[in-house]
Amino acid sequence: MLVTGGCGFIGSNFIRLLLAEEPEAELTNLDLLTYAGNPKNLEDLEGSSRYRFVHGDVRDETLVEELVREVDWIVNFAAETHVDRSTPAQAGEFVETNVQGPYVLADALRRAQRDARLLQVGTDEVYGSLSAPRRAREDALLEPSSPYSASKAGGDLVALGFHRMLGMDVLVSRSTNNYGPYQYPEKLLPLFITNAMQDEPLPLYDGGTQIRDWLWVDDHCRALLLLLREGEAGEIYNVGANQDPEITNGELTRMLLRLLGKPESLIRPVEGLRPGHDQRYAVDSSKLRALGWAPSIELEEGVQRTLDWYQKRRDWWEPIKSGAYRAYYRRHYGLEPKG
Repeated sequence: MLVTGGCGFIGSNFIRLLLAEEPEAELTNLDLLTYAGNPKNLEDLEGSSRYRFVHGDVRDETLVEELVREVDWIVNFAAETHVDRSTPAQAGEFVETNVQGPYVLADALRRAQRDARLLQVGTDEVYGSLSAPRRAREDALLEPSSPYSASKAGGDLVALGFHRMLGMDVLVSRSTNNYGPYQYPEKLLPLFITNAMQDEPLPLYDGGTQIRDWLWVDDHCRALLLLLREGEAGEIYNVGANQDPEITNGELTRMLLRLLGKPESLIRPVEGLRPGHDQRYAVDSSKLRALGWAPSIELEEGVQRTLDWYQKRRDWWEPIKSGAYRAYYRRHYGLEPKG
């Protein structure tokens, strides 16, 4: 099989799971190694006869066509992902990767005449902000609020277009917020965990009132593997933990501080909402659950596992929080990170 963007957070966790669960699988990982793509995420697979890394771009039509010639499954994680980076000045980069990438993959399969399954990995952010208690079904209106979510919606529709026009074996997943090991420390949980470990401020927007549905990354990866095995071509499947009761970003922040034994005085309130970030995301995942999937990890247990991993793996995240990361952090938050 072919995985694109496999050196990123979710992709690397998925590769590790797939090779463990599919003992006959031989896997190629195509990754451009942009800022959040880290070869160290998969260093334990170096030397494996079942794993091959290819440094390249999902938009490279010649390379992609060569890689898809003998595959049975393709999972596309390759994407620009961070809303805070999808400013109008950078929107073109998101469109190029998040829309052009799925097109290149699907068209390469068409030209290679391969009867392979393509799973386009998407996000719940394409549905926009929802008022409680509503949860978006797969047929909900798409109302993206940022170049990131708009480009992801575009990529989903491009991929599905190949199914609807040509009958190709394409399906789409849309997941809620993932967390766990190997997540780049610009997202809320790894940022706040590593900041708190160094007694740095935790920049919390709008009083922490925003609501997200937090999904343990391995639970997401198991859902993707189930879709590869049993999902129906041409369909969209939401993947969500569906926490009940829901939890605000502020409540989540106080939870992790309590588990770390750190004071709430580390919270640094930031006025206003971040541009492009919605108040509440929530999906109806009953379609996926009907296939037999359910999340296995409750939120507090998952947060504790995540804390334990970041405490043990300073060798992984401390080098990241230096260099170009420092300049981004200073520009975005007006703070100087330690490191």
